[in-house]
Amino acid sequence: MNGKLYWKNKLPFILTNLFCMILMTLFLLACGNAVAVVEMILIVWVLILMAGMGIAYRNRKKELQKLLTMAEGLQERYLIQEVMRLPERADDQVYYQLMKMAGKSMLEQIGEVRRERLEYKEYIEQWIHEIKTPIAAMKLLCENHRMDFTRELLLELEKTNRFTEQALYYARSEHTEKDYAVREINLIDVVHQVIADNKYLLLHNKVSLEVAERMETVYSDEKWLRFILNQLVANAVQYRTEQPVLRFFAYQRQDQVILSVEDNGIGIPACDLPRIFEKGFTGQNGRIMQQATGIGLYLCRRLCDKLGVGIMAESSGEGTVIRLSFHINCLICEVQE
Repeated sequence: MNGKLYWKNKLPFILTNLFCMILMTLFLLACGNAVAVVEMILIVWVLILMAGMGIAYRNRKKELQKLLTMAEGLQERYLIQEVMRLPERADDQVYYQLMKMAGKSMLEQIGEVRRERLEYKEYIEQWIHEIKTPIAAMKLLCENHRMDFTRELLLELEKTNRFTEQALYYARSEHTEKDYAVREINLIDVVHQVIADNKYLLLHNKVSLEVAERMETVYSDEKWLRFILNQLVANAVQYRTEQPVLRFFAYQRQDQVILSVEDNGIGIPACDLPRIFEKGFTGQNGRIMQQATGIGLYLCRRLCDKLGVGIMAESSGEGTVIRLSFHINCLICEVQE
């Protein structure tokens, strides 16, 4: 509570008391009372007034500070009126009722927004599942009728499928725990699946691949990890050089398994590197390419956080290295041994 403002608001009350003191002084002197007696009365009045106002200020400040502390401890601070007790002062009870009305209105609005978001999310997921069927059918038709234009069409279908997957995973990223399937997976198998998912993109752009012959096993969700790697591959191809090279290898470091995805592309400027995982951030390269959305790496970071997988990027101005770090479950390893 602002003490200066509090005493400024009390100024009319203080001036009223001062005016009453002057009137009482004139009245007592007119009645023939001694000046010493009048001074004593005024001193007692002032002391009582100061003591009363000081105690009132201290109690009021303590009460309001308690409310602030209570509000800071709430996750949903608009529910403060549900936990605070009914005030004793009449004017405070009016504000309490206003807060109750505002809180009720807020809860109704939040409930409506949540329902709308849930309906929209369900519609998006349903639409994506429906659109996958014609995409798969067109892909099958193109593969059965190999011609120059069908190869180009397969590349565009691959991009379309990747964008629909991106929309689906973005819609599900808030509640990934409902779609977890954590199990032991071999990173080499996941990498080969990702290469197969992007084969037309990699062939069209003449990307040379270097994949380690052997990789460690980790415990994670294969589907979500596959999506993350697909995003990294798409980014590497988008910001490629004339002779693009993409490398996959894994190694163990202390209590972690590191999966490294390296490319020899145009790299990431040092000023953009700390922000590449922010939503909507495209950076200097994204403005040049004019095709970046700033969603891919944001989703990678968000899903990695949900999966408990570390992700970091390095770039020295030429080429980029993305490292995914998986924690080794020592208990499981001991049981297996």
